[in-house]
Amino acid sequence: MQATMYTTGNEFTLKNLLAAYEGELNTHARYKAFALRADAEGFCGVGSLFRAAARAEQIHAGNQARVLRQMGGEATAQIQTPGVRSTLENLKDALAGEKYEIDTVYPPFIDQASAHINSTAARSFAWTLEAEKTHVRLYTEAIGLVEGGQTGSWISAARDFYVCPVCACTSEHKDAENCTICNYPSERLEAIR
Repeated sequence: MQATMYTTGNEFTLKNLLAAYEGELNTHARYKAFALRADAEGFCGVGSLFRAAARAEQIHAGNQARVLRQMGGEATAQIQTPGVRSTLENLKDALAGEKYEIDTVYPPFIDQASAHINSTAARSFAWTLEAEKTHVRLYTEAIGLVEGGQTGSWISAARDFYVCPVCACTSEHKDAENCTICNYPSERLEAIR
């Protein structure tokens, strides 16, 4: 990154964007691996959820890369080989990761970008934060069903989840209205199975 490409203070936002970009790409890879494990264990609905969440993480990374480039930075990341355990352990790991991002990672990133009047970065972080909350809700439900042995529920059969291609809000159904986070038309949400 060239120092002349951004104003004083925005170097923190650039570092935050780069950290978020790498984190989201690694989470994307982890969720793809978790989906394969869930399918192999007969939790095909959980596999569908992990694929939808992986797509959401990919959208987050794309949004952050776009802002990085607009600010004169370069989107680079080192992707780690994901560790995969049982589906229940993977769900709990995913839930803990999402909660960590909601509680610890994104609020200060939003504050930093807002303090330096970088509304594009702040919006990217805010969309990610809100979409991660949808993952927490879905993972929490899935954990309860797996722990309760509810194999007759949605966790066993592959199903569609809907992901907003703009903000990555993830849902088990397509709302009649627009996306609740970014107002994108619901009829244009991506169906992920």
